[in-house]
Amino acid sequence: MVVALFGTVLRADVDLAEYRARNERMEELVRRMPGFISVKAYTADDGDRVVIARFESEEALDAWRSLPEHVEAQRLGREAYYESYWVQVYTSIRQYAYQRPTGD
Repeated sequence: MVVALFGTVLRADVDLAEYRARNERMEELVRRMPGFISVKAYTADDGDRVVIARFESEEALDAWRSLPEHVEAQRLGREAYYESYWVQVYTSIRQYAYQRPTGD
């Protein structure tokens, strides 16, 4: 599994309606991508936002990163939405999960 973390600080003059609509469209697209697992977004009290996106492989993440509509959204992010951002990509060393049995 590959995990991409994306941290952002919005510009003071960002068009929030446009930004939110673009985010909704990107989420709609990424959920259709082969190899996509999940995406979650969190916003801190100070407004900083972190997105955690999980993919089955680096190839799946690369396909998402290079999707033309996503490339356009990245350009708009730099030009109109973000004061700053950072991206970190990790490969899972180990993974496991627990689910409490139902009915207990």
